[in-house]
Amino acid sequence: MSEIKLSAKLRDTFGKGSARQSRRDALTPGVIYGHGTTPKHVGVESHALMMALKTPNALLSLDIEGDGTELVIPKAVQRHPLKRNILHVDFLIVQKGEKVTVEVPVVTEGDLAPGGNLLETLLATVAVEAEATHIPTEITVSVAGLEAGATVHASDLVLPAGTSLAVDGETAVLQVVAPQAEEPAAEAAEGTEA
Repeated sequence: MSEIKLSAKLRDTFGKGSARQSRRDALTPGVIYGHGTTPKHVGVESHALMMALKTPNALLSLDIEGDGTELVIPKAVQRHPLKRNILHVDFLIVQKGEKVTVEVPVVTEGDLAPGGNLLETLLATVAVEAEATHIPTEITVSVAGLEAGATVHASDLVLPAGTSLAVDGETAVLQVVAPQAEEPAAEAAEGTEA
């Protein structure tokens, strides 16, 4: 995954009023921490940040005005409950070659065996440990031909080179279930009349 370059400014005022003013100025408030450094409070250009965070676990290069550049990943993103716009972001400092634990989306491909079986997703994301500069954007699982009763465990996932599971391999990720047979309405009505 390549670095996404964003510009940021240091913030020296805090609190709700300051955060609201930052948002009015098209800057999303955030904090950068990690590796024993003193946390830095920043404002990041809102639109560019929103576009960058469309990629899960994006590797960001924050060019902080007057303070150099920091290589970070988003650790926690706070969104407005209704508008879904980004209110605040916690960034974790990473270094090239360093291993980080992140949640990666699980994506399925292929068709189940015929018979109307249903695919039940138990985990939409799975925790993996990967090098900070090589975090996978998704993990693809083939469900082609799976029949009712089949379960895909975390240990069944094919991970990219240099990536390892950060969860128990026996953790169920997906399962195939048979369709539930519904009682016809006519039979149900006859049963209540008797």
